[in-house]
Amino acid sequence: MALPANVTEVFLQPGEFHFGHAKTRIKTILGSCVAITMWHPILHIGGMCHFLLPSRDTRASERLDGRYGSDALQLFLQEMARKGTTLKEYQVKVFGGGDMFPSLDKRGKALEIGMRNVELARKALEDLGVPVAAEHVGDVGHRQVIFDVWSGDVWVRHQRIPANGGPNVVGVA
Repeated sequence: MALPANVTEVFLQPGEFHFGHAKTRIKTILGSCVAITMWHPILHIGGMCHFLLPSRDTRASERLDGRYGSDALQLFLQEMARKGTTLKEYQVKVFGGGDMFPSLDKRGKALEIGMRNVELARKALEDLGVPVAAEHVGDVGHRQVIFDVWSGDVWVRHQRIPANGGPNVVGVA
């Protein structure tokens, strides 16, 4: 599909969320963080979140915080309600959760934040009854993600971090 005229490009920093119209392109770079994209195939609206951690202390502020996966999903639900749509109308994709320190000895779960983020995304979406249409998660290294809201296409470039210090391998999924 051709690039629409007057495209708005948005770059998400960690903890940010954006929901846009059909002339929106949303980009981000992920390491252990996770991005979820949601796209409405009829209205050509959708959004992306970029969260750092699965959830937060329940005693924290009542204000939703996009740094946490559980809150990011609530931000999506709020935006969908504003648009008069429901979650089941959207196509959902999940990206990220890379291991950024493959050479470190991982005794326990403290350094496995990437996979904990992925597990939260999968479980929360399953609990909401929403299938994941596509995902590119785990492995080692970081990802560049580009989401074209006009088409629903998500482009991923994965840059692996070699565990043995050898040359990097670049791939596009």
